[in-house]
Amino acid sequence: MFNRLKTHFFSPQSIAPLVVFRILFGLATLISTTRFLVLDWVDLHFVDTQVQFKYFGFEWVQLAPPVIMYAIHYLLILASLGIVFGAFYRISITLFFVLFTYCELIDITYYLNHYYFVSIVAFMLIWVPANAYFSYDSFNNKKWVRTQIPAWNIYIFKWQLCLVYFFAGLAKINETWLLEALPLKIWLPANSHFPFIGWLFQYPITAYIFSWTGMLFDLCIGFFLFYAPTRFYAWLLVIIFHALTGALFQIGVFPLVMVVSTLIFFSAAFHQKILHFLSRLFPYPFLSEPSTIRNPNYPSAGRQNLVIMVCILWFSFHVLFPLRYVLYPGNFYWTEEAYRFGWRVMLMEKAGTATFYVYDKNTQREGVVDNTTFLNSHQEKQMAMQPDLILQYAQFLKKHYQEQGLAVEKVRAEVYVTLNAKPSKLLFNEHLNLLAISDSWAPKYWLNRFEE
Repeated sequence: MFNRLKTHFFSPQSIAPLVVFRILFGLATLISTTRFLVLDWVDLHFVDTQVQFKYFGFEWVQLAPPVIMYAIHYLLILASLGIVFGAFYRISITLFFVLFTYCELIDITYYLNHYYFVSIVAFMLIWVPANAYFSYDSFNNKKWVRTQIPAWNIYIFKWQLCLVYFFAGLAKINETWLLEALPLKIWLPANSHFPFIGWLFQYPITAYIFSWTGMLFDLCIGFFLFYAPTRFYAWLLVIIFHALTGALFQIGVFPLVMVVSTLIFFSAAFHQKILHFLSRLFPYPFLSEPSTIRNPNYPSAGRQNLVIMVCILWFSFHVLFPLRYVLYPGNFYWTEEAYRFGWRVMLMEKAGTATFYVYDKNTQREGVVDNTTFLNSHQEKQMAMQPDLILQYAQFLKKHYQEQGLAVEKVRAEVYVTLNAKPSKLLFNEHLNLLAISDSWAPKYWLNRFEE
């Protein structure tokens, strides 16, 4: 069986799908970074901020000075152009991965599934010869040119996309999503002004249709993209699905990223036509097509075995890591334990209000904190419903007020959270000293249980 797997992994395939994937990925990141700068989000996220909430284990990632943060985003633009044109490719894609992931790790309140996806894909692109054809690098070094590569270089991106969709669909198989049509029953009526079909959103049945359709789409779309007879129709569904969700819910460039990424499922001939069109549209020498087929360089048997084992470990992790939520008791939408990095996209309507109290040992008095003094509206919204961020904020308040001369002995908070339009409930005991609790991977037994 292992030999059959090896044969499949290293069968020669046209490099064209990988090259088109490289170009489109670079264009998507170029658009995303440019949009970030144009909308002044660098200031919002990285300049006009006093608090940065950290991912557990990444507290050491610190915010750079404003001039450095702007320089990083201009470097991201240059790296994206390097990816598009295959220019200094290894440097460009590695630089993009490091800088993009660094920006992502600075503040957890801006976590989005598609940021995580972009980091994963960028890391994967480091290890494949996406610049071996139709690139500045291959034009300047003819010995790098390859028109065929081992199949695994393309399949890993297909499998990663399938995992994203499948886990998104798996997460929707629950009572709240399917039997109560929540949170779509809340969100859709707010979009009743949407052109042409907005009037349908006021009917409860529409929320149920969208909920079931979304679940079935995510579960099945990967299989339909793999299967040649259904591939074109599946991709049309991808366009419709992501265009509609993007227009309704303002989820940034994620729809664009998924639409262009899923083109990799199409045949090599299809991608070769795209490259031929680009070579005619932009008649630069380095975009010319080689006249002869150049076979891939096959590694030794030992390195082939290593490639297969690394791929198995990589995808085993990406299968098991989203499933870690089964190790935690209670409703993980309420506790948010193991919620992130599980491809759970827009599955809940959750909001909280958090009032913090700081106790000064010297005066034996307790003061109320004005959160807006330290947090922007987005940070306050995210913090008020995520337990690990509440603990981080309590530690920040202790440090801040100690620097002001207070002997901070206790920080407590009254945090009321509503989940999917249910009545607000206390997230934990309001008399609990948050300074006495440390965040960890362990279950958060200090939280109140969520009872329907």
